[in-house]
Amino acid sequence: MDLHRSRVGLVIGFVLLPFGFCMVLGGLGGSTIRLIGGLILGGLVMLAGVAGIVEAVRPFRFHIGFDGLTVRTAGLNRLLPWAEIEHLVLYQPPPVLSDKRMPSPLLLLVPAPRSTVDVPLTHRSPLDDRPCLLLLEVHDVREKTDEVADALARYGGSRFTDHRRLVRQRFDSARFPVEARGYDRAAVDAVVRKGQQALRSEEFLGRLGAKAEVELALAELPLVAHGYDRVRVDAFLRDLSAALGRFEEGEEEPG
Repeated sequence: MDLHRSRVGLVIGFVLLPFGFCMVLGGLGGSTIRLIGGLILGGLVMLAGVAGIVEAVRPFRFHIGFDGLTVRTAGLNRLLPWAEIEHLVLYQPPPVLSDKRMPSPLLLLVPAPRSTVDVPLTHRSPLDDRPCLLLLEVHDVREKTDEVADALARYGGSRFTDHRRLVRQRFDSARFPVEARGYDRAAVDAVVRKGQQALRSEEFLGRLGAKAEVELALAELPLVAHGYDRVRVDAFLRDLSAALGRFEEGEEEPG
């Protein structure tokens, strides 16, 4: 299976170039301040457009096959045989509240002990914290994330782990003991279902909306006779909230 670079950067680049040029022209007929502002802002916009186009057209190859991965990305330009790959992990970072969009899923490579991969291992595996290489940001290619995952599972076998599915499976098995006085079971089940559905989605607003509902439930779940164990539910919902999204850097999550 061949992956193809996304055309989004190219389109944005060709939109920014004339927009920046128009800003420069608009500043030419005005005051000195307007001229300087037009030159600076227009120039920056045009530079951003050029950068997007250059990024979109630079050489790229990513082939998934029986022999391994043939790549021209992440500082590599060669075949990576499966024997050189200890593990591949597809990891979906949770959204950060200070951002405006869902972060790209990341394909992380843990080299085998005798691998000749000689580029810096700048990331850590979410499975066991081993050093790994960021091989691909999946939003950079046209193929859907599930298509990439299916191809890696088909050819990589046990070397590949879809971390997204591990997270979903963890929260799909929500079972709480009942105590004499606990949380209303219907209310808990409803908020858990919304969180589970959001975890299966890559929609930014949907996940953050579900996170907000989970946080609200932690503070307002009603108590009833023969309800769910409060300690177990609180711990589960805190973990679910963390999986759905993160707070801005520098802020602590409520505990």
